[in-house]
Amino acid sequence: MGLKFSKKGPQRAGNLSLDFVQNQFIHYLSASLFIRNLVSKKRRRMLVAGYDLDMTYITDRILAMSFPAERMRAMYRNPLWQVKSVLEMRHPGHYKVYNLCIEESYDAMHFHGRLERYPFDDNHVPPLSMIKEFCEDVYSWLSSDPKNIAVVHCMAGKGRTGLMVSSYLAYLGMSAEEAMQLYAEKRTTNNEGVSIASQRRYVGYWEKALSFPQGVNHSPPEVNLPKPCSRELRRIRLYDTVNIDQIFFVVSELQDIPGQRYCPPAEVSKSCCRRVEDDCQKSNSPCYYYSYVDRDGGEEKTSRRLVVQMDTESSIIYHKTCLGYSYEKPVQVTGDVRIIFYEKMIGGRIFYACFNTAFITNSLLQFSIRDMDKVGKKGRLICGPSFSLELFFGPANAKSTLTDTSNDDNLSDA
Repeated sequence: MGLKFSKKGPQRAGNLSLDFVQNQFIHYLSASLFIRNLVSKKRRRMLVAGYDLDMTYITDRILAMSFPAERMRAMYRNPLWQVKSVLEMRHPGHYKVYNLCIEESYDAMHFHGRLERYPFDDNHVPPLSMIKEFCEDVYSWLSSDPKNIAVVHCMAGKGRTGLMVSSYLAYLGMSAEEAMQLYAEKRTTNNEGVSIASQRRYVGYWEKALSFPQGVNHSPPEVNLPKPCSRELRRIRLYDTVNIDQIFFVVSELQDIPGQRYCPPAEVSKSCCRRVEDDCQKSNSPCYYYSYVDRDGGEEKTSRRLVVQMDTESSIIYHKTCLGYSYEKPVQVTGDVRIIFYEKMIGGRIFYACFNTAFITNSLLQFSIRDMDKVGKKGRLICGPSFSLELFFGPANAKSTLTDTSNDDNLSDA
């Protein structure tokens, strides 16, 4: 009797141990699924082969998804093994993955080597040359076999993915707005796909670089990227600011490094915008130079303008609190530029904007609050209803300083 009891004892303990492991595994799966659904927010998910994944078909040949993760990251992102299982089941031998992340990667052999990386910073923009290379790569892959699909992802599978997928849709003939609208409808439940202003701006830039041959169907467009255009940044102004007396800023360019696709930002200038009364420096220089596009010839020309400062203008200019900075020696910027504003010199980012100097059509570049990126609570608190960021530039491809930039502070907002 005792012998029989001793045999049953370990067996029962083993069953209890197995039940415990099974329960813990079920709990882990449930918790992971809950966390992944929570992290994916308003992005559409797909139920396939028993998996609940953060992925969406934008078209029948373009699949957008969040990062295929391993180890702990798989708790809140797409588990890589599940992504691989779905792709192998639905598109065996006919999928190619495009990773847009600079912050994370994985072994290309997970996807049989069919992986390309086009990395750029989260919540930012790539150089236009990278968009061109990406679109041509995807077009070549999809054209090589009607069964082929392109799988595009960044970390969350929304902003950077949306920028590149929308750019490819524009490459196929859609307008920038149509492409971003389609992406928003397919990828999200709240119709907010590419929501960062600069990323939307770059899809618009890309559309302007495309031209489609008349009468030629099913062929890629001609891509005419603008030539590098240097501009002298002479003044920065933030109009209608409240609850703040100074804002720090950093201006950087995307730096092209031979042999790699990623273009890191290289700082070209940093300083502080203060109240315009303190920033203002008078000068005897009677004129400034203003560049504009000649509508007849389509070329940019430079016009010499006389500065007129009337007493009645002062109340208009300074009616709203204005923070500004004028360069004693203009700083030259070229290509893809990023300007970030901070509450403090170290940390406390308020907002930022990205632009390409080739698309500046005159010497004044203005951004409303809607044109700024990642405007958080602090940003909204310091921006009045008429807020505007104003960047004043010298003529295109200027080789020398034409006028004393301190006199720019005498300019009215014409």
